[in-house]
Amino acid sequence: MLNIKKITQINELNILKEAYFKVSTSPLDGMWHFGFVPMAEHFGFYENENLVGFCCINTDKYLLQFYLSATAQVLPKDLFTLIINGNSKVIGEVEGAFVSTAEPQYLSLCLDALSSFTVNGLMYQHSGKEQLNKVDQIELMLANSEQLESLINFANKAICAPKEWLTGYYGNLIKRNELWYYSIGGNIIATGECRHFDEHQTEIADLGMIVSPEYRGQGIATQVLNQLVNISEEKGLKAICSTESGNTAAQKAIHKSGFIAQNRIVQFDITSH
Repeated sequence: MLNIKKITQINELNILKEAYFKVSTSPLDGMWHFGFVPMAEHFGFYENENLVGFCCINTDKYLLQFYLSATAQVLPKDLFTLIINGNSKVIGEVEGAFVSTAEPQYLSLCLDALSSFTVNGLMYQHSGKEQLNKVDQIELMLANSEQLESLINFANKAICAPKEWLTGYYGNLIKRNELWYYSIGGNIIATGECRHFDEHQTEIADLGMIVSPEYRGQGIATQVLNQLVNISEEKGLKAICSTESGNTAAQKAIHKSGFIAQNRIVQFDITSH
């Protein structure tokens, strides 16, 4: 008999999380899996008190991860259908799921159970080829704690990110030497992130960048990404990044920096309960 229990300590899932990443066909998006997932509620699947799988659901009631070990007796489709239909008393109602095309088991279950979906984002890997735009090179500076307030104000104005969240997020990146910036006349006009992973995907660097609205369309985004790729290569890491499906300007900059969009992040919605 299978039981579903809420997980209070995510480290209980370490072995299963490792297995989850191993069965993915490409590196998974860092912001989704190491940013959003830790904030989501986790639930374990138990057979005879043995932990055989897990799922996690965000505050909007969307599944972010689903994994069932091959040793489980329950059929993946039966369990997934139970959860997605809101028939688990422990998990409750579910509104849909986010899944990437690099997660074949999870994606297949979503396709079986849900008919309404849209592409949420594009997942890129660097091709390893020479970057297409190397003429004008900008110099990125490694951020330190003295720039924290200025960086928070920049990102808050550029992308309307909450200052409270940025304080913790940028503060952590600075401690880990993962946040860079580009300034003109003392004013920050772009930031770049080169995030490393402490577990899973440790051979990967996940890149991110923001350019001030006033300076967009001038090739700065491509130059920032070029420099971040160089930083990744110097550390012996392969670069990945992602962007929203509707952000065509970012997609052009990413392509010019030698990235290929091999996978997608897909949003599935339950049309009726």
